[in-house]
Amino acid sequence: MKHSTFLPSRSTDGTAEWMAPETNLQMRSVMYIAMAYGVILWELCTMQQPWGGMNPIQVVGAVGFQHRRLEIPNDMDPTVADIIRRCWQTDPKLRPTFGEIMAALKPLQRAITSSPRA
Repeated sequence: MKHSTFLPSRSTDGTAEWMAPETNLQMRSVMYIAMAYGVILWELCTMQQPWGGMNPIQVVGAVGFQHRRLEIPNDMDPTVADIIRRCWQTDPKLRPTFGEIMAALKPLQRAITSSPRA
């Protein structure tokens, strides 16, 4: 059985699990990329598939209409959790630019690259 997460609609630009709510609602914004980046960062940190167990239409409803967000684990690094929350702001104008995301991640990169390897 082939699994596809692409929605058969001209109004979407990708898979629902990674799309920003305003994209799902046929609104356009250059800031929707931050929402998707927040989901990818969440996915990398949790090692889980976003919205597992939901089909793309359910994801559209949950994120776009119910304003739901993925659960951020309590043990996630607070800096990363903050970046994800900022990326997931409902108002796209409140989401960070990619430059702001990179600046926030920079201290974490230094900490990782300066730690001794096992």
